[in-house]
Amino acid sequence: MRRDRGAAMPAADRGSMRLVRVANGAGIFVAFFVASSLRTFAIASFRFPLYLVGIACIVAGGALRRHCFKMLGDSFTYDVRTAPGQRVVELGAYRYVRHPSYTAGMLLVGGIGLALGNWASLALAIVPAAFAYAYRISVEERALVGALGPAYSDYMKRTWRLIPFVV
Repeated sequence: MRRDRGAAMPAADRGSMRLVRVANGAGIFVAFFVASSLRTFAIASFRFPLYLVGIACIVAGGALRRHCFKMLGDSFTYDVRTAPGQRVVELGAYRYVRHPSYTAGMLLVGGIGLALGNWASLALAIVPAAFAYAYRISVEERALVGALGPAYSDYMKRTWRLIPFVV
């Protein structure tokens, strides 16, 4: 997946970039609204430690996302696209996980939801993002298998999708 549009083949994004942006933005917006208006779902026990966990998730998600930009280099794009001569990247987190950038996105929105101190906010932040990233992953993996063939299929067999030893 390349940033420079000149060398890239037609995008295979299928609206997934827009869906991720809308789901994340709307989910976070609603999470903030709910945190201030639905106090019945406020986190009562361990509120401050969970707030700190939320902040740690935000920081970890941001750091992981930057790591992904660095590991992918010129192969990073915001939309799903492939380029002639593209290779499977297996550096850093990509050695273990196929989509660490989306793991980072989930950490970011989940951290925001948790830091807001409201269980409903956490759900409303993370559920739309999870559905959007699931769609995005299916679109991206289809495009990468089509473009990279057995190299990507083999990579899929030896790596986890989002979280090592879980998903």
